[in-house]
Amino acid sequence: MGSSKRGPDNKQSITDHTRNLHLRLQQALNLGTRRPQERPGRKWQCTDIQIQKQVVRLISAYLDSVSGVVLHNPLFKNSVPDIVEALVCTLECKNEALLSMATNATLKLVSTLPSSIMESHVLDLVSPLSSLISHRQTDIATACAKALTIALPNRTIANEKEVWDVVKRTESVSQAINNIRSFSRGAKPIEYFQQMVLLLSKVLLRWPPSRFSVWSDALLLQTLYDALANWDSDSFVKVEVLRLLSAIALCDSGAMKLLQNGEGLLEAMVQCMDSSQPHSVRVEGFKLAQGLALNAQRAFKMLSFCCEPFIRALISGISEWRMKSRKVSNDQISLIVEARILALITRWGGKHHKLFWRYGIDKVLLDLLLENFHNQLHDNSLSLKGQISIARESLNSNYSLVVRDHIWDILGCLATHWEEDFHSERHKKKLSIDMLITCACVAFVDTIQKWITHDLQRESVIRAVLLMIHSPCTYIASKIRFVLSEVLRPNRGHILKHLLSTLKNIPSRNNFDRLQIMSYVMALACYIGLPEFRVQVLELSGVRTLFTLLTWCLSNGVNEGSLGSTLYLHNSLLGRTCCLVSLEDWEGEDIIVLYILWGLGELIKHSTPHISNNLHVSSGGMRYSVPELLNNLWEICINTSAPGVRWFATFALSALGLYGFPSKLGNRIGKALSEEDHKDIRLILANGDCLSVHGVILAIRCPSLLPFEEFHISEETNGSSVPSSMGMGDRFQKEIRLSSHVDHQALSRLLDFVYFGYLQAEEELVKKLKTLAKRCNLQPLLQMLCCKVPKWGTPFPSYDLSLALGPVGHRFSDVIMEAKANETLVWTCDFCSVLVPHVHVHKVILASSCDYLHGLFCSGMMESHSKSMKVDISWEAMVKLVAWFYTDKLPNPPSGCMWENMNVEEKLHELQPYVELCWLTEFWCLENVQKACSDVIVSRLDSSGQLSVKIMQTAAHLSVEKLVEVAVICAAPFFRELWESGELGDLDEVLVDRIRFASVELSQERPL
Repeated sequence: MGSSKRGPDNKQSITDHTRNLHLRLQQALNLGTRRPQERPGRKWQCTDIQIQKQVVRLISAYLDSVSGVVLHNPLFKNSVPDIVEALVCTLECKNEALLSMATNATLKLVSTLPSSIMESHVLDLVSPLSSLISHRQTDIATACAKALTIALPNRTIANEKEVWDVVKRTESVSQAINNIRSFSRGAKPIEYFQQMVLLLSKVLLRWPPSRFSVWSDALLLQTLYDALANWDSDSFVKVEVLRLLSAIALCDSGAMKLLQNGEGLLEAMVQCMDSSQPHSVRVEGFKLAQGLALNAQRAFKMLSFCCEPFIRALISGISEWRMKSRKVSNDQISLIVEARILALITRWGGKHHKLFWRYGIDKVLLDLLLENFHNQLHDNSLSLKGQISIARESLNSNYSLVVRDHIWDILGCLATHWEEDFHSERHKKKLSIDMLITCACVAFVDTIQKWITHDLQRESVIRAVLLMIHSPCTYIASKIRFVLSEVLRPNRGHILKHLLSTLKNIPSRNNFDRLQIMSYVMALACYIGLPEFRVQVLELSGVRTLFTLLTWCLSNGVNEGSLGSTLYLHNSLLGRTCCLVSLEDWEGEDIIVLYILWGLGELIKHSTPHISNNLHVSSGGMRYSVPELLNNLWEICINTSAPGVRWFATFALSALGLYGFPSKLGNRIGKALSEEDHKDIRLILANGDCLSVHGVILAIRCPSLLPFEEFHISEETNGSSVPSSMGMGDRFQKEIRLSSHVDHQALSRLLDFVYFGYLQAEEELVKKLKTLAKRCNLQPLLQMLCCKVPKWGTPFPSYDLSLALGPVGHRFSDVIMEAKANETLVWTCDFCSVLVPHVHVHKVILASSCDYLHGLFCSGMMESHSKSMKVDISWEAMVKLVAWFYTDKLPNPPSGCMWENMNVEEKLHELQPYVELCWLTEFWCLENVQKACSDVIVSRLDSSGQLSVKIMQTAAHLSVEKLVEVAVICAAPFFRELWESGELGDLDEVLVDRIRFASVELSQERPL
């Protein structure tokens, strides 16, 4: 007798009973097999009901007899195609008894097959199963929905597009929606409702285009809300409904639709998070809340309805571990982890922070780090030495390791947004906060000590310490600096030298770990935050090291891709969302650069007198200087989109004497400050000096300089096409006399900020600018002038003049931009009686961004004096163009599931304005806008080829050759399909030939 250790191919792993069933099944299958001459190969086409029933019974018995290693045996694997073929044929029969047997057998098959085998048969099964999920016999519909849910892939497969095409063609989503909407308790079993919800969730998670028809169905959403709120006894149904709502929330439009329901849905969600609910319900409740809080806007909207009960339920979930001590099941661990992920809504400031502290988040976090700390403490006072000893002993154990990263992240976020002053002597939370700070310091030192032995730990505690060092709460910031200095004292220089040495050598290494670089830079930034160590960093050429590393990162693209930090609330959701304009984190993908800038800015701020000595150095044959650093920081501000990185670049710039927020639009508008064209206000100082400015720029960028009570003039149209405020003669001129306290030089530099978005000033002038900025309520500028470290999560001040398009800026409007007349558009204006679509704009803003318009307005010809200008584009195109002039942003068309659910004509309507702008911007020499419009169009040309043909026609009509060429390339793969469908019938023959030639070239390039 051979060894019992046999591989999956071993025939003896199949029992005689299974072999016998296999033989009988093959014999039965042969009775229904035909071999038509026109279709070679096996095709099961039996119509005899008795044979079909026999085959289905044998399939069911055969599947019952196999399990484990047998599933990979060639005898079984080779029989699967015949089984699938027979079931697919049987599922098309009309006999309900046979159909019920076949659906149950199919359910058994998909439940039995490993995913590796199932993937090749998904496409065969989807169509017959989808056609039966609305069958009048409930058990058949339920079994088909369940089988379809199991059969649909959880991951990307080779024929996924084909599977989705079948799901669309069979209208599976619409069927499931109708079945859910029409469900009535008592008339049909609960399992029917549950399986339809489960199927819908699976489809929505797998294919984002399916989400639109779900979140846009008000009756369906109401049915789900009712089930969640009223079906208290059915926890399984609640779980599936919560999962479906979470899938809907992956779409930004869907999430906003859910939040519009307000208290109804959110009250039910919070109730599902309550400790009285089963663990499975609570977990899904926390996951739904995570999906709804995917960005700050949605998180604040959610909290505006249910903040206090939400925080109570959340802290209850976080406390689960503490209440269960060490006896925690896998289900409880899942609950605890989801609650802690949701608790990262603390990354955004708001009133919810006070509630976290009110309900004892400090005690909860501390008990998670130090098991039963408060129960063991007999005295409310504890020396620092005692705190360090307790922290070291507890943190060296494995207690709470699975959630420790989340604890540090929550702690760092809480410290970042604690605005109120902390009175340590009378505060009840003093001991808890002191112990949390001590634990963080001990864990910090332990982590970086392990780095020396090449044991790279997670970075969360390093970030938490860094955030606490720069907390706006004076007590937390000063306390952690003191404790960390004490904990670091035994290793005073050893660790710091290791950090600097490692960072210094990174640019010369070929292999590097991006997570390690980020962690080391964060740790160095923590050292820099401690005054006594900052001096040592400066002495060890810390500025040069960080500057060299910054240059290397920028030139080597080291920041491309996500680092997977635990601070990201939506890590598990990335890649599955749709319709979000932007999901970029505050930190962005340039997170390494962010921490380099943080440390660099702090060092420069505290070493300005010696900055030239630190930066004029040679390294690797390269010479660095302050101008080069300024240029790097400038480029980061201009070309980076992540708010955090831009904030810290401006922070470093402020340490070098450049204060503000450089931007592309600011650079363009700034040119107008030195020109006299279109200036309509004089600012007169006490000594008689005057500065001419543009009223519209001041009204938006620094309204405090304008006495608005003097500018409030009632606008009357008097039946004319031009508002009376614009006049018919010379330009409007207003003089504003300023206080004797306003310094000429300070005002001049302040105007630099107003126009350019930034200013340069020496230290003596900065004092005067602080006073002026404070009186003008320019808080972001004041922060930069004070060289304050940016607050984590704060939105970056954008250069946005869009308010000038409303009542505030209308007073200064000096030209009307008219679009093409549109008979279908009923037009009225709040400011004038002009009846064609138009917008009241400002020559200074248009001319600053467009040389063509600058020349037109200054030409002295009739057009330069006209109060209106006609632009031969549609109103929709004009809206987008004006948005770019005033914000430097081109509005995008709908995306995600909204776009995918539009027909060709609707998509063409959305893209037509961009085609028009491609034509106009070529004449107006706006290359950036033209490229942006072209990129939008190219990104939206779908795979059908029909939209490409429509765009080609429009572009050819406007003679936009670049777009025509792009559309030809996109249409080429579908030439035969387009030709046979008649889609090319209305196209010019020359364009048809171009598509044909491109198609031939494409076919020749493809490998045989």
